Amino acid sequence: MYEERPPAPWLAERVVCEWRQVSETDSTQLVVPDGCVDLIWGPDGPFVAGPDTGPMSTPMRAGDTFTGIRFRPGATGEVFGVPVHWLRDQRVPLTDLDAFPELATEMPQERLRAMRAAISVRLRQTPPPDPAAPAIVAALRSGLSVHEAARKLGYSERQLHRRSVAGFGYSPKTLQRIVRFQRALRLARSGVPLAEVAVTSGYADQAHLSREVRRLSGVSPRLLAA
Repeated sequence: MYEERPPAPWLAERVVCEWRQVSETDSTQLVVPDGCVDLIWGPDGPFVAGPDTGPMSTPMRAGDTFTGIRFRPGATGEVFGVPVHWLRDQRVPLTDLDAFPELATEMPQERLRAMRAAISVRLRQTPPPDPAAPAIVAALRSGLSVHEAARKLGYSERQLHRRSVAGFGYSPKTLQRIVRFQRALRLARSGVPLAEVAVTSGYADQAHLSREVRRLSGVSPRLLAA
C-alpha cells in the first residue's frame, strides 16, 4: 500500500508531498527518476534518497514500512549538509551526514512528525535554494534545447550547467530527460495513447519514447504506466 498526501503548509514551498508505503508481501519496489530528493525512514532507520539518474530497486519484506518527505526538484538546497550532486544515485544513512543528528540518534514513535520538525529547523539554518530552479525546469520541460533554454534564461551554457548541477544534482541535459520522462509518464497513466504521449512530451516518435523510458526505468512504457 502506497499513499501520498500534501506537505505541512509551512513546508509547501520546498516539499512536494509526504508519503508512506507498507509492503504487504516480500517484493522489490522499482523507483524511477523524478528530479526529487527524499528524506525516508525505513526499517533500518532514516536515510536520504536521490536524485536518481536511472532505475533503482528497493527490496521490501512483508510488513516493512517506509515514511518519506519528498523535496521539490531544485528545492533541496543545503538541507542535508552536502552538495546535492554528492547524493546523486545514492542511498545515504543519516548517520553518515552531519544534518539531522536528532533523527540519526533517536527512534521517535511519530516518525513523520519528527522528520517535519527536523526539516523545519534545517530550513531556518541553511540558505534558500536557487530561486531560478523552477524557471530552469520550465524551460527544459518546454522542449527547448539546452542551448535555447540557456539563452531564454539569460545564461551561458556553462552557467546553466553549473546552476543545474548545484540545484538538481545533475546536468541540464539529464534534467531535461528526466522532466520529459515524468511528463510522458503522467500522460500515459492518464490513458493518453503512447503515440500521442511521444509527440506531446517532445520525443521524436514512439520508438524514441520507448528507448528513453527503458533507459530511465528499465521497463517498457506500457508496463511502467500500468
